[in-house]
Amino acid sequence: MPDGQSINASVLAAEGVSKSFGSVPVLFSISMDIRAGEVHALIGENGAGKSTLMKILSGFLQPTSGHISLDGAEISLPPNGQSEALGVVLIHQELNLAEQMTVEENVFLGRELRKGATLDRARMRDTVAGYLEDIGLEISPDSRISDLSIAQKQMVEIVKAISRDARVLIMDEPTAALTEAETALFFSQIERLRDKGVGIVFVSHKLAEVSAIADRVTVLRDGQWIATQKASDLPPDAMAQMMVGRELSDLYPPLNEVDVDAEKVLQVQGLVAPAVKGISFDLKRGEILGFSGLIGSGRTAVFEAICGLAPIEAGTVSAFGQEGGFRSVAAARDAGVVYLTKDRKEKGLLLAQKMRPNLTLFALPKFLRGMRIDGKAEDAALERAIRRFDIRARDPNVDVGDMSGGNQQKLLLAKVMECDPKILIIDEPTRGIDVGTKQQIYHFIAAIAAEGVSVVVISSEMPEVIGLSHRVVVMREGEITGILSGDEINENEIVRYAAGLKRGEH
Repeated sequence: MPDGQSINASVLAAEGVSKSFGSVPVLFSISMDIRAGEVHALIGENGAGKSTLMKILSGFLQPTSGHISLDGAEISLPPNGQSEALGVVLIHQELNLAEQMTVEENVFLGRELRKGATLDRARMRDTVAGYLEDIGLEISPDSRISDLSIAQKQMVEIVKAISRDARVLIMDEPTAALTEAETALFFSQIERLRDKGVGIVFVSHKLAEVSAIADRVTVLRDGQWIATQKASDLPPDAMAQMMVGRELSDLYPPLNEVDVDAEKVLQVQGLVAPAVKGISFDLKRGEILGFSGLIGSGRTAVFEAICGLAPIEAGTVSAFGQEGGFRSVAAARDAGVVYLTKDRKEKGLLLAQKMRPNLTLFALPKFLRGMRIDGKAEDAALERAIRRFDIRARDPNVDVGDMSGGNQQKLLLAKVMECDPKILIIDEPTRGIDVGTKQQIYHFIAAIAAEGVSVVVISSEMPEVIGLSHRVVVMREGEITGILSGDEINENEIVRYAAGLKRGEH
């Protein structure tokens, strides 16, 4: 901690900050301060203005009005990450690491230590090894980033921040892709930094985690400041209500009963595929079938094989009575089976493109008129999707990468629904999105199931699986350990099957 900086002294502050993009205002006179030795959570729905405020606090954007103060003095923060020299470090949700370089090379990238005309490799390696030991990260400075887990990569970002003498560390959804065990390890490092006097801004949609790690919480809604309170005074339910401005007692919608004689639209027998060991299950028309299990249990691998993304080594897949797996995603789509990826940024959307091509690309055959794409039909489809899925963007011509995570997820859902699926497979339907958008997606899933679409929900969030599913398939190490229904669908039972403590007949 720098000399003279006391715990709980205000280090960085936004004072009456507003921001507009062109004629569109997105922040309205926001005031917020970050104190030394505290974790300050910033929460709000997607589109509330969190990302814009974070970028202003770290110098990536300049406010339209209001100002930023550092140690009580007004300052214009330098752009493009140069604020790191002042100790203000932003860790983006999309980690900023060079995948093919080592940990040591990433930490010192652009500011390498030299000994004469050559790089001082030994000193850089020893320095990074010391940082890794300090935070309890058991990897080598020579480890290649591409070989590390998501949690380890997050830790490397923290090491980079420590090496830059971070006084304020701003973290955007750092636990979105972490398991519970990885999150616990991550939080222990956050607490170490807090104890050393670093001020931390923690942006998350996981309100239970906010309660566990934060000292104070600031709530934004529709670009406006709603409250700043001690985390101990705000239970998660109260946070959620402040974020959305309404009660969320109906977060999970009531489910229609599935007809006992409903058609089995998907039947899987003895499926063997990469990371899958001979599993069998079926899916009925209008049913929501949850898939639960620990990370690495093989849930995603099952449906990558079914939808033609991975080879089927043995077993049979029958969709709508037609036996035989699909050779490609397009073949599955043409048969009425679509898969919504859990990785919307890397595999689901074209972030540098506009909304219209993202919406229609997967369903492009329906928009072809001979060799020409019908632009008017695409425009009409986009207009319908914006209304149907409540996609909120300041401009329909915005690049998708500039949209909030929740609106990206709605667009991805609209994209696969444009194919008029009979079976919809959704992998991690609400990862990294706010509670209000979650509620909208849950109600949409229930509504299309009531219309006769069969839905598979693969989720790491147990309340989501329990709240949405007619039946739950639990997997462990590539095998099904149980298929639960009725009163069996509860947290205790799912955990026992997922951990291998119980195994059912199915």
